[in-house]
This record gives sequence, structure tokens and C-alpha cells, in this order.
Amino acid sequence: MTYDIAAIRAQFPALKNGHAYFDGPGGTQTPQPVIDAIADALANPLANRGSLTPGERNAEALVADARQAVADLLGADPHGIVFGRSATQLTYDISRTLAKRWRPGDEIVVTRLDHDANIRPWVQAAERAGATVRWADFDPDTGELTAAHLRAFISDRTRLVAVTAASNLIGTRPPVEEITELAHAAGALVHVDGVHRTAHGAVDVRRLGADFYVCSPYKFLGPHLGALAADPALLRDLRPDKLLPATDAVPERFELGTLPYEFLAGTTAAVDFLAALDPDAQGTRRERLLASYDALEAHEDALRDRIEGGLAGLPGVTVRSRAAERTPTLLLTLEGGREAAAYAYLAEHGISAPAGSFYALEASRHLGLGDTGGLRIGLAPYTSADDADRLLTALTDFQENR
Repeated sequence: MTYDIAAIRAQFPALKNGHAYFDGPGGTQTPQPVIDAIADALANPLANRGSLTPGERNAEALVADARQAVADLLGADPHGIVFGRSATQLTYDISRTLAKRWRPGDEIVVTRLDHDANIRPWVQAAERAGATVRWADFDPDTGELTAAHLRAFISDRTRLVAVTAASNLIGTRPPVEEITELAHAAGALVHVDGVHRTAHGAVDVRRLGADFYVCSPYKFLGPHLGALAADPALLRDLRPDKLLPATDAVPERFELGTLPYEFLAGTTAAVDFLAALDPDAQGTRRERLLASYDALEAHEDALRDRIEGGLAGLPGVTVRSRAAERTPTLLLTLEGGREAAAYAYLAEHGISAPAGSFYALEASRHLGLGDTGGLRIGLAPYTSADDADRLLTALTDFQENR
């Protein structure tokens, strides 16, 4: 297993400005191969998909390649990959489609650990259908969300459980497999928000048991769009609103309008970049992805430990990310509520580590942080030990001179 951080960083033009980026959970920087793929797609003929002209064939190939790439990334069926503007948009679309079947007395389960994009679409759809929303809390002291937390809320009236694969605020990775087993035993579907998780570890949607799994390529080095993975048979059973002349084929019936072909090219390139993080990895793209994610997790976990070790001796700083299984994402609170001031101070010193609740509003409130949240430190494939040390030095200086 190899992880050459210098070689990886050399492929990110944005790093040339010397900035240290700890804002990956909000969107990563872009490697040159992804930029080139987007440019190449636009430089070559493009048209609406078809088989007769060069532009039609290029568009068809870009879509097929991107579906296969995301399927390889997620361990999914390429015929069940749906693309959209964002994970939020895709979740809204699926929630509205599923809610056509809900009736008063039906129940929808959401968790307070989730990003609002996996809460509000379900709450609003349930309200329109007259269904009941049940809220599962996580432990604010440990940050843990367990299957036991969900068990009390799942019954034969449950139609859907919405749960995150990893919290974008505090990094907690719930036991999704156990949760999906509970939901399926009750006859419910499960919608998993994998936006944060996909950036940091290998995913197998079949093993997770997710009926729907959404992610965002711009969180894992790609362009700004969203992707949803589902069983094609399940998608064929759903009837979304669409234009009359639009195809009824799956997965296209869920994709409204013309797809952004250049961004699909960038998504394929991002998956290929991830698969090459371990240059010694061999085999299929899926096999190389699994090996590269192992290398990435080892790299990011070591850096997280390095940062946590440095923070341990820093007075006035509390780490709110405490779950046993979590991503390399740390939420800090500072004595006196000076997170926003620390954010500004770090920015002045060439370090991006933003403050806020980052749309995880329910989680922030449940932690007792209101709508303010904290200072978030998020690692990415290009984060180096030097970046970590610069962050610790700057935070120490800020605390000592506050």
C-alpha cells in the first residue's frame, strides 16, 4: 500500500497558492485530470444523445462512462445510477415521488444527526401526504447514532428511514447495515445520505442495504453535481413527474432535461483519480478503488490523530467529534464562542477552516451549539502533515493571543 502525498498534491493547481485547505467537507479542490476531462468534453463535438453524429455518440459515451464509474465507486448497478443537479435536488425528487404512495398514519423516520438535505425533503413530503415524522436522536455526549436509537421509532407503519452514512458536522459513521436491516424487517425503504462518507472511505451500497444512496462528486475531487444509486427494479416501480416526450426508460426517467455532459466527464475522471491514489493497486477499477481507499483512510486517520494530539494540549478548545467510527472531520468549539474569529484569523494566515453549522442544523442544535455550530477541520486526499502542523501552529497562536 503506497500513498505518495507529494505526487498527489502536484496534480492540484489550486495548491500552488500555498493555502492549506481544511474545507473539503464543503467541497474539495480539483485535480488537473478532472479539469482536463471537462475541457476535453467541451472541446469535442457534443449534441443531444444519439448514435448518428459525432456529437451524439460523444454524449452517449460520456453518460455511459459516468454511470459505470459511479457504479464502480459505490459497488452499484450502472443501470441504477441517476444524475442530477445536486444530492439535495435528487433527494427532493425521490421524496416527492415516494410520497405519492404515503397516506395518513404512515410514518417517516429521520435523524437529528443528518444534514438538512436528508431531513427537510422528507419532513415536507410527509406533511403534504399527512404522514407522521418520527425523530431519532443521537447521543450528544458521544456523537453516536446506533441501531438502538432507531429501533424505538421503526414499526410496521414506517414507510421510509432516512439516515446519513457519515455526519458532515462531526464525522460520526452510524452502523448503516444494522439500521437498514431493522428498516427492511419492518417493510420500510432506506435513503442513505452518502455525501460525506463517499469522500473518505469505500462504499458498497448492496452491503449497506441502502435502497437509495446519494453522493456528490464535488466532495470527492469532481465537479458540482449529484448522483443517486438504486436498484433499477426499484426505480422502474416509481413514477416521477416528468415531461411527456421525455423517455420513460430507467434511469433516464428521473433525469430532468439534458445532462451536463462535461461534468459527467469530470466525474469519471475523479473516480479514476481516486482509483490511482495507491499507484501500486492492481485489477479492475473497483479493485483499485478499494485498495486506494484503504491507503487514503490510513493517510487521513494518521493526520487526524496528529491534529487531535496537538489540540489535546490547547487550552480553551473542545473537540466535539468523539464517535468511535468517524471520518477525519473534527468540529471544535472555542471558549468564549470565538469560532468565527478563529475562522477569520486562519484565513488571514492562509488556512481554510470554516465555522458554522454547515446545514447540519438539527445536529448543531442537539449538541447545544444552536445555529452557530463550531469550527470545522476537514481532511482531504491532498492534506499533508505540513498542512496539519500549520493549522496547529495558527490555532495555538490564536488562542495565546486572544
